[in-house]
Amino acid sequence: MDGNLFLIVIAFIWIIVAVIQDFKRREVANWLNFSLIIFALAYRLFYSIFTSNYQFFIQGAIGFLIFLVLGNIFYYSRIFAGGDAKLFIALGSVLPFSLFFKENLQIFIVFIFAFMILGGVYGLIYSFFMLFKNRKQFLRLFKVELKKRKGLFLISIIFAFIMVIIVLSMQIQNLFFLPLVFLFFPLLYIYAKALEECMSIEVKTNKLTEGDWLYENIRIKGKTIKATWDGLTKKDIEFLKKYKKIIRIKQGIPFTPSFLFAFIFIVFLWYSSWKFVDLIL
Repeated sequence: MDGNLFLIVIAFIWIIVAVIQDFKRREVANWLNFSLIIFALAYRLFYSIFTSNYQFFIQGAIGFLIFLVLGNIFYYSRIFAGGDAKLFIALGSVLPFSLFFKENLQIFIVFIFAFMILGGVYGLIYSFFMLFKNRKQFLRLFKVELKKRKGLFLISIIFAFIMVIIVLSMQIQNLFFLPLVFLFFPLLYIYAKALEECMSIEVKTNKLTEGDWLYENIRIKGKTIKATWDGLTKKDIEFLKKYKKIIRIKQGIPFTPSFLFAFIFIVFLWYSSWKFVDLIL
C-alpha cells in the first residue's frame, strides 16, 4: 500500500481550493493551510503506527520543519505573501515521498526549482496583458524597483553559492544549472513587483478583507494607516469603514497556481516510468 497516494490526493484537492480562493478573493484562508498541515502529519503518524515504520512520520515532520524555515525566509524577504508562505509550509509535510532523507532533499530541491520555473512562466503569461496596458507606468516602476532591491541580488548570490556546494557535494550532476536559476530569480521578482504596482483597484471599505494591501498610506483624523507588506488588519478595516467609503488597494498576481503546477510536476516525476532518483543524480 502506498501511503503517499492518499496524501497526494488530499493535497491536490487543498491546492485546488486555494487556487479558487486566490482568484476570487486574492487570499488563501488560514484554516485551509493549517488544516493541511494537521491532517498530513496526523495521517503520517497513524499510518506509521499501523505499519510500525515511523520513518513515514519522521520524514514528514522533517519536511515540515525545513519548509517552515524556508517559508519564513521567503516571507520576510518579501518573496511570498502570507498565504503563499503558509501553503508552501503546508506542502512541506506532504512532499517527503521517500523514507530516506537524501531522496526527500532531492525532491525538495526539484520542487522549488519547478516552482520557480513554472511559476515564472505562469506569471509572465498572466502579466503580459497588464504590462501592455500600463507600459509607461511599468517601465518607470521597474527602474525604481531595480534600485530598491539590490539586497535581493546579494541573497540570490548566497543561495546560488549554497546550491553549488550541494550539487557538488551530493554529485547531483543534472542540477548543475540550478545556481543560475537563483541568480536569474531577482530579475523575475523585480519584474513581478513592478507589475504589481500597476495593478490597483478601488474597492468599497465594507468589501475589504484582512491582509488587503493599501496602494498608499492613508491619513485620517491624525492617524496614519500604512501600506505595509502585511496588509490591513481587522482593526484597520474597522477604522477605515468609519471614515472612508472607497479606497485604492493593490492586487497582486494570484500565485497559487504555481504551487499546483509544481506539485503536479513533482508527482509526475515520482510516479513516472523514469526513476526519480536516477533522473536527479
